[in-house]
Amino acid sequence: MSAPANCLVGYGALALRPPRGSWSAKLKLCGSLLGSTRVFQREHRVDHTKTQQRTAGIRSLTRPQPLSLQQHVAQVTAVARFASHASEPHDEELPSSPPFTAGPYANLTIGVPKESYPGERRVAITPQNVKLLLKKGFSRILIERGAGVEASFGDDAYEQAGAQTVDRRSVFSESDILLKVRALSIDGQGSEVDQIREGATVISMLYPMQNKPTVERIASRKATSFAMDMVPRISRAQVFDALSSMANIAGYKAVLEASNHFGRFLTGQVTAAGKIPPCKVLVIGAGVAGLSAIATARRMGAIVRGFDTRSAAREQVQSLGAEFIEVDIAEDGSGAGGYAKVMSKEFIEAEMKLFYEQCREVDIVITTALIPGKPAPKLITKAMLGAMKPGSVVVDLAAEAGGNCEATVPGKLAKYEGVSVIGYTDLPSRLPTQSSTLYSNNVTKFLLSLVPKDKKEKYYDVDLTDEVTRGAIITYDGKILPPAPRPAPPPVQAKPAPSPADQVANIVALTPWQTQTRQVASITTGMTAAVALGKFTGPLFMSNAFTFALASLIGYRVVWGVAPALHSPLMSVTNAISGMVGIGGLFVMGGGYLPETIPQTLGALSVLLAFVNVSGGFVISKRMLDMFRRPTDPKEFNWLYAIPAALFGGGYIAAASTGMAGLVQAGYLVSSVLCMTSLSGLSSQATARRGNILGILGVFSGILASLAAVGFTPDVLTQFAGLATVGTVAGLIIGRRITPTSLPQTVAALHSVVGLAAVLTSIGSVLAHSGDISTLHMVSAYLGVLIGGVTFTGSIVAFLKLAAKMSSKPLALPGRHLINSTLLGANVATMGAFLAYAPGAPLIGAACLVGNAALSFIKGYTTTAAIGGADMPVVITVLNAYSGFALVAEGFMLDNSLLTTVGALIGVSGSILSYIMCVAMNRSLTNVLFGGIAATPQTPQSEVTGEITKTTSEETAEALINAENVIIVVGYGMAVAKAQYAISDFVQALRSKGINVRFAIHPVAGRMPGQCNVLLAEASVPYDIVLEMDEINDDFPDTDVTLVIGANDTVNPIAMEAGSAIAGMPVLHAWKSKQVFIMKRGMASGYADVPNPMFFMENTKMLFGDANDSCNAIKRALEEKIKGL
Repeated sequence: MSAPANCLVGYGALALRPPRGSWSAKLKLCGSLLGSTRVFQREHRVDHTKTQQRTAGIRSLTRPQPLSLQQHVAQVTAVARFASHASEPHDEELPSSPPFTAGPYANLTIGVPKESYPGERRVAITPQNVKLLLKKGFSRILIERGAGVEASFGDDAYEQAGAQTVDRRSVFSESDILLKVRALSIDGQGSEVDQIREGATVISMLYPMQNKPTVERIASRKATSFAMDMVPRISRAQVFDALSSMANIAGYKAVLEASNHFGRFLTGQVTAAGKIPPCKVLVIGAGVAGLSAIATARRMGAIVRGFDTRSAAREQVQSLGAEFIEVDIAEDGSGAGGYAKVMSKEFIEAEMKLFYEQCREVDIVITTALIPGKPAPKLITKAMLGAMKPGSVVVDLAAEAGGNCEATVPGKLAKYEGVSVIGYTDLPSRLPTQSSTLYSNNVTKFLLSLVPKDKKEKYYDVDLTDEVTRGAIITYDGKILPPAPRPAPPPVQAKPAPSPADQVANIVALTPWQTQTRQVASITTGMTAAVALGKFTGPLFMSNAFTFALASLIGYRVVWGVAPALHSPLMSVTNAISGMVGIGGLFVMGGGYLPETIPQTLGALSVLLAFVNVSGGFVISKRMLDMFRRPTDPKEFNWLYAIPAALFGGGYIAAASTGMAGLVQAGYLVSSVLCMTSLSGLSSQATARRGNILGILGVFSGILASLAAVGFTPDVLTQFAGLATVGTVAGLIIGRRITPTSLPQTVAALHSVVGLAAVLTSIGSVLAHSGDISTLHMVSAYLGVLIGGVTFTGSIVAFLKLAAKMSSKPLALPGRHLINSTLLGANVATMGAFLAYAPGAPLIGAACLVGNAALSFIKGYTTTAAIGGADMPVVITVLNAYSGFALVAEGFMLDNSLLTTVGALIGVSGSILSYIMCVAMNRSLTNVLFGGIAATPQTPQSEVTGEITKTTSEETAEALINAENVIIVVGYGMAVAKAQYAISDFVQALRSKGINVRFAIHPVAGRMPGQCNVLLAEASVPYDIVLEMDEINDDFPDTDVTLVIGANDTVNPIAMEAGSAIAGMPVLHAWKSKQVFIMKRGMASGYADVPNPMFFMENTKMLFGDANDSCNAIKRALEEKIKGL
């Protein structure tokens, strides 16, 4: 045999056809990629002599009917259908007036005979699809008696579905459309071709290149024939792809057959009797059959190796957990349309050497190189078989075409020097129920697709302008049609050059010495800085710095332990705790039943705002955490926590009445520990509600201790009680009225309350201590006004953008960086004037503080308004951190360890969440906050073009009910449409049928961290099936259906390309699933304004419309399908 014949990659192997999930050839970039379609060569020789034109005769669409049906037939207008010519030009002339059966479904009869091929156990249609076709309007469906018995579909099942079971002769003579698995037989007295009606339609696996006599005989009967094996590989035709369905089964069954004849377990075990090594399996060819074999062998515990000459197969093999082996020669085998190409002589020799070495090591070899119309390439020689261990197994999936192994005997199990060589040619038929089910789905959907563009539904005809019809049709009006012209395949893309980020990473790779020396340098710098601070500051500052450092370290450890699904409750709890900013107001309050001075008024307002924040924040947190409660959770007795509150409060008041001693510090200690414990309670959904209660106790004990420290008179206590009551009631009202969808803007609004309270407290404290104020007090107060002012107006802008009361587009002010720099310079100048003149001139000090507040308000607006709506999640977390640092400034100002501790916890929490969000968007914090100071270099974005595949809710429901593994990716679009309730309902229905359904959540999904988790919990979705990106990203290749609802940028594969606008952004790899259904209102880009190539991939279908409407339609369709099962 010639060298090329020995090369796997010299042929476009049918079993090596790439799976639909391969996306390397799916992106259709404008100007660089051409549309691709699989090219099949058919070697029919068609007589190009111009056919004589015939007059179109009108014929009845039905055979003669019994008298009982003649009245019905008479009501049907006689129709003469003339099939449309193909729109593309051909050298040959196509028939123009064929006398074939066509017309409304109500006039057509479908027949399904029993397969006559020896050993064939499949049937062309299942009872479920019989019911579907009758529901679509077909007149009758005739099933030969016993046709489905071998596939476990009895005659009773067909009759219950509405079919008629008849004898074989009736099926052939009365059917307008005949559905089969194998090609019609032509030999002997029982020739099936001779039994069909003239002008009938036959749909089967015809293999026209191998069955030329059959094709010619069908043409002589003037029948229309379609070959399911010739359906073109385009997006719209995925559901018709019977070849892939059968190849998937063949790959699965090949592993089972190998296991039956292999003398050991496939998986390794360690038993009391000794250690059993795992089996080693080599799969040659990573097409549909090959990948199915790899996945099955891996699930059975074997060590699997995969080989393919196409570089695109590497990722697919490795994603299934197998080792990808290759030759040392750098040559890519990717050919036209995704098939392998003829390789060089050097590559072939290296390939055969590799196979020989592998055969010496492995226990099972599965080959999948099958070529339509040609002998299969010989990949496993007898010398290789001789090198294999006795008891080894070779499964040859190309046996029907001669085999990939030299010792293969087609249709039989052979032995060669102790090696079993399985050459079965009917592997799909050995799983008749499953293969019949899949084939039935393929052929049914293909039949229902044969509707001309100019006709409404429920009408069958041949439209030669349709790409799928033209590609699959073989005979028409007594003629054998030539192959349809197909678009040229896209050129193989060159590997992209390393991105600048990759080049930098390679340059700055550190040695162990460099790593450790840098760590030592950091520690040295920190220790030296502490010494310098101790030298140039005083004990008061250092004691607060000590508290701040320890609290920050504890907060860092605690916050990183919070479950990502609880990031929204974390922000709400920390926001509520930040309401202790009002403690600073307690030290400024005074007067009697009403404040009497400006500072006292500012302090009173600060307390009022603080209680609004505290009560509203904890109510919102409780509502969110209650959503995560499951029916199986143990009963909670939260009222018991009133006991420690009462005992602590009563005991504290009683003790304070006899002398303070260290009670204030004790109260601060209890409050600080409870607040830390509150955040640590958010580490899981089971303890989160307890954490919220501990937070309430922490704030209660802190306020009580602060009241004891202040020592109010009864009149002022009454004033405080009134303010606390009004603020608490207002907060309760706000907390109870908001909906889960409006959580982000509500949290932003509460941040503004904290910021304003910090401003009022800081100004009031300075005015109240104008005579004996320290430098530390003034600096801390000034920073408190600065941070609080930015937090106040920044939070208001964020609220307006999130609530759609202000455009979410960035406000691009001319010279905005210069404006912000000028404002910052003015802040520094007023601070210098404040520190210089405030002690001796209170009015100047007050003017500087008011000016600082005004500048901060302006800066908060200009910086936040310049940030787009897509970055609001980061803005909210940064504002959360700002509110914490405002508390730290108050703590330093008042020498209050509680405020310093709590402020550090909140500041660290907001900072960590900001970091998480920035990493999830591959953005730097400066890039988010200052809009382009640290912009990421980008290359010009190529336009993504191609053909999208639209789908319906019914088709989506069909895919979901037939899947084993489903992943649902949700985004903010789900929140806007309030689709979580419908999603929860149909997820519950799918899980009740044993389908594994999970949710994938991106860190930036929604408008604040964890918002989508809260919305799903509100709809009673179990939180244990809601997984984070890092937990689920590796599972997409094994997923049958991924449903994307309201997400765009977070599932955009263009993030994997260097130079794109979102290059490097971690995304959910939804496009790797076998099928992807995307719900969108339209084709608009996401917040990043970057096109999404996934929309145009072959395995993707678009379901346009409102997400809530679509989800409810899917829910209804699933309910109908489940009832029909």
